[in-house]
Amino acid sequence: MNTPEQIHQSVPLLKEEDVLVVDQKEMKKALRATILGNFMEWFDIGVYAYLSASITAVFFPFGEPWNQLAFFGALAATFIVRPIGGLILGPLGDKLGRRKVLAFTIIMMALGTFLIGCIPSYDSWGMWAPITLILLKFVQGFSTGGEYAGAATFIAEYSADRRRGFWASFLDMGSYIGFAFAAALATGVELLLTDEQMISFGWRICFWVALPLGIIGVIMRSHIKESATFEAQQEAAKDEEEKGMGATLIEIFKKYWPQLLTGAALVMCAQVIGYALTTFMPTYLTENLGYDTLHGNALLIPVLLIVAAGLPIFGHFSDKIGRKPILIAGAIISIFLAIPSFYLMMNGGVWMTFFGLLIMGFMLMFQAAIQPSALPSLFATENRYAAMGIMFNIAVALLGSTTGSVITVLESWWKTDYAGAYYIMIACVVGLIGMFFLRESAGRNLLGSMPTVESHEEVQELVETQLENDKLDTSTMPIPVVRIEKAEAELASENGTATSAAEDSQRVE
Repeated sequence: MNTPEQIHQSVPLLKEEDVLVVDQKEMKKALRATILGNFMEWFDIGVYAYLSASITAVFFPFGEPWNQLAFFGALAATFIVRPIGGLILGPLGDKLGRRKVLAFTIIMMALGTFLIGCIPSYDSWGMWAPITLILLKFVQGFSTGGEYAGAATFIAEYSADRRRGFWASFLDMGSYIGFAFAAALATGVELLLTDEQMISFGWRICFWVALPLGIIGVIMRSHIKESATFEAQQEAAKDEEEKGMGATLIEIFKKYWPQLLTGAALVMCAQVIGYALTTFMPTYLTENLGYDTLHGNALLIPVLLIVAAGLPIFGHFSDKIGRKPILIAGAIISIFLAIPSFYLMMNGGVWMTFFGLLIMGFMLMFQAAIQPSALPSLFATENRYAAMGIMFNIAVALLGSTTGSVITVLESWWKTDYAGAYYIMIACVVGLIGMFFLRESAGRNLLGSMPTVESHEEVQELVETQLENDKLDTSTMPIPVVRIEKAEAELASENGTATSAAEDSQRVE
C-alpha cells in the first residue's frame, strides 16, 4: 500500500487550474485597506499614551499615585479584552469571511476612539466619566482582538508564495506610522494650545481624528474581495458539517497546540522590543533620562518612521533567504545590542540617546517585518484566522502589553536602569526557542491552500516542475480525493509492473 508521502512525491498531482494567480490590482487594494486598520490600531494606543497628562487631569483627578494607576488601568482594559475579541472574531472570520470581520473591526476601533473624545469630564459626570472611558477602551480592545490577526491572515492569503514576506511586512509599517502620527499630532496640538486649552478641549481633537479615518477604512474594506485562497477553501468545505464555535476552539487547541506555543514565543520576542520602544520609552526618557515630553517625542518620531521604512527591506530579504535565518539573526543581534542601546541613552547627550533608540528600532525590524508572514503560515486555511486571533492576542495581552509594567518592577527589584535591556534579552531567548521549532515557510504554499503565483507565466512552470520543487508540498494542499486515489492506483500499477519484471528476471536466471 502506498503511503500519502509516496503518492505526493512520485506522481504529479497538481494541474494548472489548481494554481491561484494573484490579481495584482485587488491585492494592492486589500493591502492599503489592511494597512489603514493597523494604522488605526496603533494610532488609538498612541494618542492615549501621548496625551496622558491631559487625560489624567480630565478623568482621574485622584491625586498621586491613584491617578497614574487609574490611567494605566484604563489602558490595560484594552489588552485584557483583546483575547476575547480574538476568540469570537477569529472563528467568525473563518466562517463569514475575512473582509466582513475586518470592516467591523475598523469601524468599532474608530467609533471607540471618537467617542472617548466626546466623554464629559470628571468634574461634570463624576465617576461615570472614567467608567465610560473604560467601557470604550473595552470596545477598542475587543475590536483590535480581530484586527491584526485578520489583517495578517488576509494579506498572507492574498500574496503570492514567492513574495509573501515582502507584502506582509507592510502591515507593521502601518502600525509604526500610526504611532508616529499619534505622537506628532499630540505634540503639535500641545505646541499650539495652552495647558488650560489642552485640558478644556485640545486633547479631544486628537481622538476625533479617528472618525474620518474609520469611515475611509470602512469604504476601502467594503470594496475589496475575499482572497482566492479563502474562497477556494470555502468551496471545498461547502458540503462539510458546520461546527459550532466551541467545537472549533477545542479543535484548534488540540490540533495546533505546538504551533500556538511556537507562535507565542515569536510574538513575545517581537512585542517586548516593540512595546519597550513605543510605550515604555516615552516614560523612560522623561522619568529616567530627564527629557521633557516634547523632546522625548521628537526623538521617538523619526525612529518609528525609520523602522516603518525599513520593514519592507527585511520582508524582501526573507523571501530570498528565508524567514528563520532573519528571525534567528535578529534575536541573537538583539541579545548583544540590548545593553549597548540602553548604555548610549544613559551616558550621552541627545544624539547618543537618538542612536540608542535607533539601535532598538533596528532590533525590532528583524522581528516586525517577518512575523506577519511567518505566523499565518503556522495554521491551515480553515482555522487560520481563529488560531491567529487566539495565539496572537493572548500572547500580546500576557507578554507584550505588560512590558512597561514588568520592566518597572524589574527596575525596582534589581535596582538598575538596565532592567529594560535584560528583559529584552530574556524575550529574545524565548523567541529563539520558538524559532528552533518554526517551519520554514518562505516561497511555500500556505498550509491547506493551493499554490499562489503572481502571473500566468509561472503556472505552467510550477506544474511541470512540481516533483522537483522542494518548496512545493502537495501533501498539505486540498487536492481532490478522487485525483489522489487515481494517482495511488497509477503508482501501485507501476510498482506492480516493476515487481513482476524483477520476478521474471529472477526466474530466467
